[in-house]
Amino acid sequence: MAPEVQSKKRKIDDEGIPIKKAKKKQKKQREDEADLDVEAGLNKAFARMDGQLLADHIAQKTSRFGTDLSPIELSDLYISANAIKDTTSYEKPRSLENLPDFLEKFAAEPEKLNNASKTCGAPHTLVVSAAGLRAADTVRALRTFQKKGNTVAKLFAKHFKVEEQVAFLQKNRSGMAVGTPQRLIDLIENGALATSHLKRIIVDASHIDQKKRGIVDMRETLMPLVKLLSMKELKDKYTDPDHPIELMFY
Repeated sequence: MAPEVQSKKRKIDDEGIPIKKAKKKQKKQREDEADLDVEAGLNKAFARMDGQLLADHIAQKTSRFGTDLSPIELSDLYISANAIKDTTSYEKPRSLENLPDFLEKFAAEPEKLNNASKTCGAPHTLVVSAAGLRAADTVRALRTFQKKGNTVAKLFAKHFKVEEQVAFLQKNRSGMAVGTPQRLIDLIENGALATSHLKRIIVDASHIDQKKRGIVDMRETLMPLVKLLSMKELKDKYTDPDHPIELMFY
């Protein structure tokens, strides 16, 4: 009887994990690794993710990193699939040099991307990067939309104090702004960064560093990111039929 009983049991590996499940996990890991192009600094998987896949991916990461949060607090940070614009039709590599082209493709009025509101500190486009150095590179990539009286705002912590950025936003018109999650939260909360004219938020999701980590792969960037995207000033407008804010992951 013993051999027969044993044959009915699932085969397990040395760590006690069912072999079939372990092989499936290994295959998934190989596929994930294949998407990571360290030389180009890109995680190519994001280019294939529609709104539902992105919502699930972000929710999974939030649950993983937000172990100190209650179920209610986690639910408050959830970004629904309906809030995320599907950009899977974009076929070019999601590099910085292609970011202006990406914006032009998905903007309802691309000819207005180099415009700025008459209100100081009220951009129409917000790009969220993982770190200051990456944000600085992004600012340079977006200068094609910059003109006299319309400066791409640098809203990240590296080399800039909050007070300096508040003063800048109060005195300058910016059609586009680039920042890191926590600094953007701080500037919105203190009223310096207005969301009244915001039309789109671009999360710089595909970029990875030399350790193969992107903005959603680290607790110190993912948690501020979801808190930023879940701010009432923004979240209520993702599905607003009249004046929506389009949320896109680049």
